[in-house]
Amino acid sequence: MKNPLLFRSLIRFFFQGLLILLPAVLTVYLVYLIFAALNNTVFSAIGSVIQVFFPAISPGAETVLLGGLCTLALIILTGAIASNYLGAIVLSWLDRLLEKTPVVKLLYNTLKDLFKAFLGDQKSFEAPVLVTLTPDGAIKAMGFITNDQLDEFGLAQDVAVYLPQSYNFAGNLIIVPKDRITRLDAKASRVTTFVVSGGITSASKGEGSALKETTE
Repeated sequence: MKNPLLFRSLIRFFFQGLLILLPAVLTVYLVYLIFAALNNTVFSAIGSVIQVFFPAISPGAETVLLGGLCTLALIILTGAIASNYLGAIVLSWLDRLLEKTPVVKLLYNTLKDLFKAFLGDQKSFEAPVLVTLTPDGAIKAMGFITNDQLDEFGLAQDVAVYLPQSYNFAGNLIIVPKDRITRLDAKASRVTTFVVSGGITSASKGEGSALKETTE
């Protein structure tokens, strides 16, 4: 290109545009994938049932929309039933049935514990800590205490810590002595963002991130 300055400006504008657009586009795309998965499973299934009882409704967007609304109503209704004493007994019976069914119980218990960890009243990822990985304390890792009662495994002096991975939605569970952890006086969401971003996002942006020693 005859004008090097113009060429450099175009390159700079190109990468600035990528920096702005990519996070937004990828977020919209992921939301679309989630909705498409729901549409191809739950929404369509419920929509097909609706069409059986109401054949006048034409298949397509109408049945998908009704399926989505019915799914939302079913979720809210289940929550309301669970808050009722009699409903809680019925759901508890169903829960025990699924927990004792061979093969099904492994998948059901894992998913139930996972959703409880993120959405339950007592979230498991609400205790951010620093874990000392070396004897001299020079290398540390950020994570979350998920279980501090490991007596059933003969590990009364240890705790279970989940270490998220950077640029990934996976992680590792490690068992460490209680004296190897230092509690972080920071919100779990900030710690998660800091770890997943590989440390690029400042954990102290707008919030305190002081350390406080564990009291165990």
